[in-house]
Amino acid sequence: MNPRFAVLTAIAIFAGAPALADDFGDGLTAVQNEWAVAKYQTTDKAARGAAFSALLKHASEFSARYPNRAEALAWEGIVLSTYAGEVSAMSAMKYAKAARSALERAESLDASALAGGVYASLGALYSKVPGGLIGFGDDKRAAEYFRKALAIDGDNIDNNYFYGEFLLDQGDYAGARTVLEHALAAPAVAGRPIFEAGRRAEIRDLLDVASRKAS
Repeated sequence: MNPRFAVLTAIAIFAGAPALADDFGDGLTAVQNEWAVAKYQTTDKAARGAAFSALLKHASEFSARYPNRAEALAWEGIVLSTYAGEVSAMSAMKYAKAARSALERAESLDASALAGGVYASLGALYSKVPGGLIGFGDDKRAAEYFRKALAIDGDNIDNNYFYGEFLLDQGDYAGARTVLEHALAAPAVAGRPIFEAGRRAEIRDLLDVASRKAS
């Protein structure tokens, strides 16, 4: 697997988005919870691949039922991005491009969906996918997307997590530490214990790296 694609498995839940109390909301929550279990609790490689493969089918069917809902398309893109980190390097780009397409369609419907998560997911894609002749990676575009995500919700745990990770990758260790500390200070995510524990553990790990390199 291309090591840059491996980090795409971090693309996230965007739990700061408002709850949607209806059939659509229940379906969206089911996709999110399935993602959290596969991401944070499934450690066996074969079982993890199978879990994400099944989730990809689930997310695709869900977005097909709600083609005009940005959240459904965004989550299909998030799952596709994650799956790009689970498959071989030869297959990863296909899923990364499909993720970009789904996220761009979500952006066209409602760019502010998922509390800025559409933009943050696009930023993560552009920052992690290889550039040049191999892929469409572009750090400048990634930075623009992260700024747009934070303009929508500057306190969202995931918007700050992804931007902090980006700054760390760029070598801005002091900036990364500030942003990641802000992510860690975000309010607890009610009713999402698997995501809450997993995301905060990831933030702490990145914060440790940023703090060591900034000192």
